[in-house]
Amino acid sequence: MLRLGAQMYTVREYTQDAKSLLETLKKLKAIGYDAVQVSGIGADIPVDVVAEGLKENDLVCGATHISFDDCKKDLDAVIAKHKAWGCEYVGVGSMPAEYRENAASIERFAKEFTAIGEELNKAGLKFIYHNHNFEFQKYDGKLGMDILFENAGNAFQFEIDTFWVQKGAADVFSWIDKMAGRMDVIHFKDMRLNEKSEQIMSEIGYGNLNWDGIIKRCHLNDIKWAFVEQDNCNGRCPFESLKMSADFLHSKGVR
Repeated sequence: MLRLGAQMYTVREYTQDAKSLLETLKKLKAIGYDAVQVSGIGADIPVDVVAEGLKENDLVCGATHISFDDCKKDLDAVIAKHKAWGCEYVGVGSMPAEYRENAASIERFAKEFTAIGEELNKAGLKFIYHNHNFEFQKYDGKLGMDILFENAGNAFQFEIDTFWVQKGAADVFSWIDKMAGRMDVIHFKDMRLNEKSEQIMSEIGYGNLNWDGIIKRCHLNDIKWAFVEQDNCNGRCPFESLKMSADFLHSKGVR
């Protein structure tokens, strides 16, 4: 069953200290979310404060985005944090620039994080990787995403972002289908054109992506979590944007 959540990076400006974080969790619950993806919160907020805030607001932590360095340098702490939050999916939001130079460096990233994923699997957790559009550049004639897909093992799961796939001049439906069995988590993000015909982010259902088709493919491929993320709300309050997206997705049966 596809479950809906809010990616907290959308409201990152309101989560930089413990008090603001707790207020934000309460607001997210009130506007229609029963789950969150913890990301972009203040680095000094204690793990137990987050755990208590989730519990008090009856929110599930479905996934996270954490830093590349944390995964590389202190995986035990990463595991302990996710256990405290009752969270299965350990996410990394992008690969550092040094891995984007050529096909060999992307392959190295895939193999290094497959090994990290295997360690997470031993702890009952799963690694997920979130793309942007640069992965759809060609390296030696092959898409970066294909290089990742072909060189990563089963312990390396994907978390495709609908906006960034479209921004990468790729087909969203095809990539959801291709990730069957390798993706439990997806980012829902819409795209529209502004008055300058620039591609910008939009509330779900207010842009141009085919959400009936996207939702159908998520169900067909047994995706478990859809997190709404809007990096830029284009002047609108991010809580309002998240509510607009939630209301639209609820109307489509995604909760």
